[in-house]
Amino acid sequence: MSSSERPKYVEQNVATWTRANADYTDASAASAWAQDEITWGVFSLPESGLKILGDVEGLDVVELGCGTAYFSAWLAKRGARPVGIDPTPAQLSTARRMQSETGIEFPLIEAIGEEVPLPDSTFDLALSEYGASIWADPNRWIPEAARLLRPGGRLVFLCNSTVSMLCATLEGTGEQLVRPQAGMHQIEWPDTHEVEFHIAHSDWIELLRGNGFEVERLVELYAPAGAETHTYYKYVTAEWARQWPPEEIWVARKRG
Repeated sequence: MSSSERPKYVEQNVATWTRANADYTDASAASAWAQDEITWGVFSLPESGLKILGDVEGLDVVELGCGTAYFSAWLAKRGARPVGIDPTPAQLSTARRMQSETGIEFPLIEAIGEEVPLPDSTFDLALSEYGASIWADPNRWIPEAARLLRPGGRLVFLCNSTVSMLCATLEGTGEQLVRPQAGMHQIEWPDTHEVEFHIAHSDWIELLRGNGFEVERLVELYAPAGAETHTYYKYVTAEWARQWPPEEIWVARKRG
């Protein structure tokens, strides 16, 4: 799919992530790639405690919306065979620089999560950690993830929690509801014009089941005791996140 054929929101989001790469993600890539522990979310909850992924050695993995590809790098260190997919050239450029610096190499493809130029039934695990999971229309990327997975393959994705998005404003995430849950789908932020997609739990379940998945887990992430508000991602404070989950991880398996 050429850039001219992509949905309008893709180009808006590419512009946002080009700026973010210049402001933060390029500079933080080296420390992220050097990390030995897999962690989840803005409060870096360890995989060793959550036990989301299990043993990934030998698995073919597609990361939908890989950004600077640090998560794929973590998986590669554990013996997985990842492929990173992302629509933002600046982010992929940072990822390629990190591959050159670290010697950790795997394919990187410039594409959107809604239309991946790879064959059917190619992967054992489809992963999205703040990638397609919030920046792509779920009505398009979930069917694409199902197409890419082999029967019995898993889909794992991290996104903002429903409750956090019901309370999120440009000033941060508060304790008041600011938007309806009914019909929640697409949010365009007026300051940056980036477009995010958030749907309710019942809609996620219907969408996943309708595309051949069985939901295995829903893990809500809270800030641990002693956690501090992230220096860059300040949309939610540690105090708020100790009371309500700012993020959630979905685990589903494609029916055989």
